[in-house]
Amino acid sequence: MNNPALSTDTEHSLLRFRRIALITLGAVYFLILVGASVRASGAGMGCPDWPTCFGQWIPPTQESQLPSNYQEIYADLGYGDARFNVVKTWTEYTNRLIGVVIGILIFLTALCSWPLRRFNNSIFVASVAAFLMVGFQGWLGSRVVSSNLQPGMITIHMLMALAIVGTLLFALAEARRGIMARQPVTGIDSRFELWLYIVLGMTVLQVAMGTQVREMTDFIREAQGEALRSSWIEAMPWFFFVHRSFSALVLFANLWLARLLIISLGWQHVLTRLTFAMILVIGLSVLSGATLGHLGMPALVQPTHLLAAALLFGLQFLIWMSYRHSRDSSPEGRVAIIRNQVSL
Repeated sequence: MNNPALSTDTEHSLLRFRRIALITLGAVYFLILVGASVRASGAGMGCPDWPTCFGQWIPPTQESQLPSNYQEIYADLGYGDARFNVVKTWTEYTNRLIGVVIGILIFLTALCSWPLRRFNNSIFVASVAAFLMVGFQGWLGSRVVSSNLQPGMITIHMLMALAIVGTLLFALAEARRGIMARQPVTGIDSRFELWLYIVLGMTVLQVAMGTQVREMTDFIREAQGEALRSSWIEAMPWFFFVHRSFSALVLFANLWLARLLIISLGWQHVLTRLTFAMILVIGLSVLSGATLGHLGMPALVQPTHLLAAALLFGLQFLIWMSYRHSRDSSPEGRVAIIRNQVSL
């Protein structure tokens, strides 16, 4: 895998795979943003059934196109208020259509990974796994609808989306091994790896608290209604305020990580640039979080905050993979790997 003398066909296959994988990742992140917007706008039940929408593959554009007793029909199915709203219905339907496009893109990604199975079988396995996970995600989406948008099911749905992102990033990072092999880290600060794991742990903790805050927001909205949105903060439990304050520690820890990279590797190294992209994302997360906390939880800001968290997860995962590939591609790294294999 570290052989620089790749065949022309393999080079073309790697380039094609990296392109389609990047497009697919961008589409997945766009779907996360759209899904968060659906949730924040209250359009999650715009289509009360799945995979059809009000019993139709293409939803209606006006209430008169539905049976006169459609509300009673859906009430008998367990949906207490299935009143048709053309904006919410088509918002949710668009979300589903984008999900179908994602499935097609991930299938193409898996298809493009097939020629690389002998070069690096991990790329192929991860791409196929992502495709299978998308199928499972579609089933989870149906369960979210049938559960009438239970917060726990929505959280599982979101975590599955992040798992798909991580799997695609793993495949992409494996396809970039050659690029990272040309980015040596022999002079990197010895404290970097420890700090990287600290930052990763802090992010996992922060995302976990954010998930709990998001679920609590759903419960408070159910109890108080949209009209009292500006007072939701007052009903938040203690971990909301810990989550809000902890964001400053996450930011400063990442700034320290960037400082270690600038001093030891310089501004132009891939790891340094990825870390600065990560800091910009953290800045967006802190800004959107502060807006939510101090300006009455505006609905339009919630998707931005969730997207920033998903981007942060992806960038940190890519930094971790890229660092390992750079380290293991160095002469010292290859010697360490051989020693570990011998000891086993």
